[in-house]
This record gives sequence, structure tokens and C-alpha cells, in this order.
Amino acid sequence: MTGHLYGIGVGPGDPDLLTIKAAKILHQVDIIIAATSTKNEDSLALDIARPHLGPTAQIIAMGFPMSRDQNVLTAAWEKNARLILDQLKEGHRVAFLTLGDPLLYSTFAYVLRTLRSMAPDQPITIIPGITSFQAAAAATETILAKGAENLLILPGIRAAQSLRTSVAGADNAVILKAYTNFTALRQELKKNPVDNHCVFVSKVGMKEQLVARDLDQAPEKPTYLSLLLLTKNT
Repeated sequence: MTGHLYGIGVGPGDPDLLTIKAAKILHQVDIIIAATSTKNEDSLALDIARPHLGPTAQIIAMGFPMSRDQNVLTAAWEKNARLILDQLKEGHRVAFLTLGDPLLYSTFAYVLRTLRSMAPDQPITIIPGITSFQAAAAATETILAKGAENLLILPGIRAAQSLRTSVAGADNAVILKAYTNFTALRQELKKNPVDNHCVFVSKVGMKEQLVARDLDQAPEKPTYLSLLLLTKNT
């Protein structure tokens, strides 16, 4: 008997922002997989989902290395994909938790791709989640795009100058994981008038939520869960 895998986006931080479908499935599955660093078993996604879990669900902390070495990453994806397949072959319903949405800068995307190469016919259902930038826009009343405007989504791990160039060519932009090299990023962005309409948000939807409506008001060393909303037009 083949089990079923669910990739579930738990949203940005507030447990109430899970979709009804996500909450329903979390209450029904047999196994919950929480992606963690290989250095510890902390999982914010699990903390967010916990109020919705069924009483008998088994929780598995699955370590993924924080590395840029492609060989190290590939080995981890393959190892963990095999572990997931072992559970599925036993007929279990398995939920893989991910912050935000499962298919946007998510560990699950790599697991999904690896699983599909190993088991093309494996039943998998992906449950979308509210992204951090959607929640940040709602919290700050920032219009992400209107009319014929475009919206560019960028990862903060790119070089600061590259990010500035990309932002300059867009009507509106989101920079996720803005904590990476934030000092250089702030300096580069201030070279553009776009910073007049810049909102910094960290830990959106959590008790520690922080909002700064000017780059100069943002902390010197932002947390991992930080982003920037940049708009050219009010």
C-alpha cells in the first residue's frame, strides 16, 4: 500500500493564517516531518502548525545542512527523500511542513524534485501557504502591485549591487531573507529613489514583529525572518 505525501505551507508565523485545508490535513496525517538544521532540531514551521496537529501524529525532525556545497545538499535531499519514501511505502499519510508556501524558496521544493526522480508515480498533494511578503503587505497596508505594474521577488542572498540593479528595473519588488549582508544592501538601495517607499518587516505575524518604514530605521543586524517591500509609486 502506498501512502500519501502532503507538502503543507504553514504560512509566515501566525497559526491562524493556515488555510482550512492545511489545518484539516494536519489533523488527519500519521506523520509530521519538520525540516530542521543539522545543528539542532528547532522548527518554526512545527511551532506554527502544532495547534492543528492530531493527537497521535508522529513528529520526525529531518535535518538539512545549511550549506552552499551542491554535493552536500544533493546528498541530504536524496537521503531524506529515501526516508520519506520508506514511510510512504508503509502506507502512512505524511505531511512535510514548510514556512510560507511550499514552492517558493522552500526546502520542500528540492525534496519534491528528488522524490519525483525516485518515485514518479508517488501520490503527492501540495497545499499552498500564505507567504511572508503577503502577510507583511497586509500588516503594513503596502500595495504590492496595481494596474499594469509588475512585482519582482528576489532572494537576499544575491549580491547587494545585483539586487539594486534588479529593483531599479522593476515597478515593485520584494527582497526575502534581507538579513544577508544587510548593511551593503541598505547602502546600495539608498542609491535609488525607491528607498523612499521601502518597508522593512521582520518576524511578521509573531509577537516579535518589527516594522520600519524607512531603511535607516531598520536594525543593523536583522533576523533571518526579515524582508523588504519596495515600491516606486505611492
